[in-house]
Amino acid sequence: MSDICLTTAYLAPVSYFQSVVQSDQIFLEQYESYQKQSYRNRCIIATSNGKLALTIPIEKQSNQKLLIRDVLVSNHTEWQLLHWRAIESAYNSTPFFEFYKDDLISYYQKKWKYLWDFNFEIQLKIFELLEIQPKIELTSQFNLNLDENVLDLRNCIHPKNDIKLNDVPKYYQVFDLKNGFISNLSIIDMLFNMGNESQLLLNNK
Repeated sequence: MSDICLTTAYLAPVSYFQSVVQSDQIFLEQYESYQKQSYRNRCIIATSNGKLALTIPIEKQSNQKLLIRDVLVSNHTEWQLLHWRAIESAYNSTPFFEFYKDDLISYYQKKWKYLWDFNFEIQLKIFELLEIQPKIELTSQFNLNLDENVLDLRNCIHPKNDIKLNDVPKYYQVFDLKNGFISNLSIIDMLFNMGNESQLLLNNK
């Protein structure tokens, strides 16, 4: 077990939550510059046709670096409705969708100003559903080099550099007969398919 530093993420992948449950304390980075094409505003789910990326649109800003804490969600499109329809279509036949859907749908009905706030609030709900209570501390400033006792995972868990920190056991996926097992999808894939067994899988037990 160790302390780790993670970025904010939209319904982060399994490896993100695996690192959480296997760590003593999480430092959540809120003073980094926003990075495009990352899990900060994108999650990946499994549909009958394979992977599907869901991306939260953000307001275009000037070229100056924008702190992740200040990134504005663009509500000019009905992205929440589209995301929830995609999630429902992908997972309505999974064993636990009916059990968890009411816990999550409200996040897609409320309008959000800041990406950080949306990610943080829905992440807390996922922690609750997983029945885990991680010790979380928000960073007070950006440090390129962290304390030697803190494992820096800020740039490790990324769609273009998608490593699994440890091997996650394969689990049942509703489309696995058609698509084969797809690893490291959004945590909701594991949650909807495996329910309360998810915590055991994240702990590799």
